[in-house]
Amino acid sequence: MIQETKVKDLESVVIRFSGDSGDGMQLAGTIFSNLSAELGNEIITFPDYPAEIRAPHGTLSGVSGYQMQLGSKKVYTAGDKADVLIAMNPAALKVNAQFLKPDSVVIIDADSFQAEDLERALFQTEDPFKELGLTSVQVVAAPITQMCKSSLENSADNKQALRSRNVFALGLVCWLFNRPLEIVEKLLTEKFKKKPAVLEANLQVLQSGFNYGHNIHASVSTYRIETVSQRKGFYTDINGNKATAYGLIAAAEKAGLQLFLGSYPITPATDIMQELTLRKELGVKVMQTEDEIAGICTAIGASFAGNLAATSTSGPGLALKSEAIGLAVIAEIPLVIVDVQRAGPSTGMPTKSEQTDLAQALYGRNGESPVVVLAALSPTDCFDSAFQAAKIALEHMTPVILLTDGYIANGSSAWRIPDLEEYPEIKPPYVTAEIQKGWLPYVRNLENDVRYWAVPGTEGFSHRIGGLEKEYTTGVISTDPDNHQKMVMTRQAKIDKIAACLPLQEVTGEEDADLLVVGWGGTYGHLSEAVEETKKWGKKVAFTHFRYINPLPRNTETILRKYKKVLIIEQNLGQFADFLRSKIRGFNPEQFNRVKGQPFIVSRLVEEIINLLENEK
Repeated sequence: MIQETKVKDLESVVIRFSGDSGDGMQLAGTIFSNLSAELGNEIITFPDYPAEIRAPHGTLSGVSGYQMQLGSKKVYTAGDKADVLIAMNPAALKVNAQFLKPDSVVIIDADSFQAEDLERALFQTEDPFKELGLTSVQVVAAPITQMCKSSLENSADNKQALRSRNVFALGLVCWLFNRPLEIVEKLLTEKFKKKPAVLEANLQVLQSGFNYGHNIHASVSTYRIETVSQRKGFYTDINGNKATAYGLIAAAEKAGLQLFLGSYPITPATDIMQELTLRKELGVKVMQTEDEIAGICTAIGASFAGNLAATSTSGPGLALKSEAIGLAVIAEIPLVIVDVQRAGPSTGMPTKSEQTDLAQALYGRNGESPVVVLAALSPTDCFDSAFQAAKIALEHMTPVILLTDGYIANGSSAWRIPDLEEYPEIKPPYVTAEIQKGWLPYVRNLENDVRYWAVPGTEGFSHRIGGLEKEYTTGVISTDPDNHQKMVMTRQAKIDKIAACLPLQEVTGEEDADLLVVGWGGTYGHLSEAVEETKKWGKKVAFTHFRYINPLPRNTETILRKYKKVLIIEQNLGQFADFLRSKIRGFNPEQFNRVKGQPFIVSRLVEEIINLLENEK
């Protein structure tokens, strides 16, 4: 008698691929997330890289992970705990045991759970599941290594067989979630189209993994996730760094300018530069420089020459760029600085994510040096935020710092490829014939204090700008104290007036809420889910999340003074809370701060919000 497979229908599910950094878990996770996006699932991913480039094989410090949550309804995060874990060795199991639900499915490579493997992962017994207290999980102990060798014994060597273990696991997971292999085969073909032998081996192993699942179908539950009814269009799975690159390209197109990026490689921002390097056919110019200072200086030169110019970096690089940002401030030229935040200080934890660069973005320059600061909310929002950063920079002749972070930069979600016709025009304030007579480099539009842009080479508009203070009217070098005061106030007023161009800050939730939860940047998904979960407990909670930080939306103070209790949640020690206190006299919010280099845990946020509400009562 054939037993039927047990199928669980779920609205959402959390999957985590994990193994050594050389086991290809990021690739397997990326392909499965792309597959799910193409099938119409909502999806958020979180790649978790080890801090060491190549830790000793099988050790705890070398574990690499790729987590995703996919669902038939809106998902906000990559999930707290996993329904399914693929652990390619004992170290992966040990590191991820804390993130497993009680009845989760755990797929292991049984061939990698030998005595020496357990010892390397610091297990004390021969039964890792019992030792970790994982007594209720459903274990699929597949001999993945041996089956890969068997599948390829006539077509590939043992080295290639070992490299294909991740694809075998991918095939098994496709069976587990009732996913067709055709899309996976298409994605593998695109990935390995220049390596036909590798492609053929992976296709064989993929089918073997899928078939293995069918052979053990009665021993473990499978899952079915319904697809979402989406707005019509073309969808793809995109990470934040790629979305940032595309947003800059789109802005250049709408402005009628060429895009220039001058950057130096740094984790986790390098992918922006790599993506733009591939876009030469769109007129994108990329210069990989010898250091961070050279990167921003080439971008400043490109901006002066009439391009949309950008530079990408992370926290340590932003520190090195600070003097050059000041040059762009005093010269009043447009520039986009993308800071993909990572754990610090100094080199810190390069592959981990935090929100600890906000104070540096706001204040980290000498002199009164105001810049616009934005923070992207999600992987897909990186596109819109990069577009808006470029629009503000070009139309207001100012540097703009766009903050993302490692979580949303490396994480991904399903993205509807936008129609550029739906995006506004970008109109830089070029000099015109009407103002040519008597024009000087700091002649301004008096409504917004923005100086007019004369691209070098335009006849009749030769000029010099630079890092020394200029006389307000003539633009010549000046050390007059009253003039310096006037120029400082004018540069600040120009930034302040940008608030009139920003959308009003929105609040979701109860009008008469007992508490307003406030966040900014890449924590949007976790805070949104936490607020929704809190409401299920019958609590009256409102929520607002900031993309525009400097200047703040013009209704910010009205919103924050409306609620008796305000809780600001950040992945730092309170930098945004302190900034709001400095802007709103007498404002004294509650705070919840964690600086662990890891995403928030939604259940912990819910607990904190409920405790605050109940203690108040």
